[in-house]
Amino acid sequence: MNEMSSPDRTLATLFAELTRETGMLFRQELELAKAEVAEKIGQARFGLVAVIAGGALLFGAFQALVAAAVLGLATVLGGWLAALVVGALLALIGAVAMARGLAIFKRDNLTPRRTLDTLKANTRWAREQMP
Repeated sequence: MNEMSSPDRTLATLFAELTRETGMLFRQELELAKAEVAEKIGQARFGLVAVIAGGALLFGAFQALVAAAVLGLATVLGGWLAALVVGALLALIGAVAMARGLAIFKRDNLTPRRTLDTLKANTRWAREQMP
């Protein structure tokens, strides 16, 4: 800190300090970006699992609905009604799971906001420092 208050600093010293601090700032921003990307990957992983689970349930629902249609056309008895209820329930559960998973993948949700905000602030600060 004594170096900061010294009025005798040379231009070379100032440039060396600027280079060192810019490098340190870049490394800190890189670490922040890494941490934020790791967090976003965790969110995306959960979203992917929900989408896959929703897709599997919808596939099962489709099969049950097809079975219900076949049974309904083949007979006029109540067997098809049970398959229709099960198929509709699976379709509802699968649609909800898939919608929740897809919501996690929204572009805005995966953007590293903190990193972008600090980069913007650093850019503004750097512009203010220039003559």
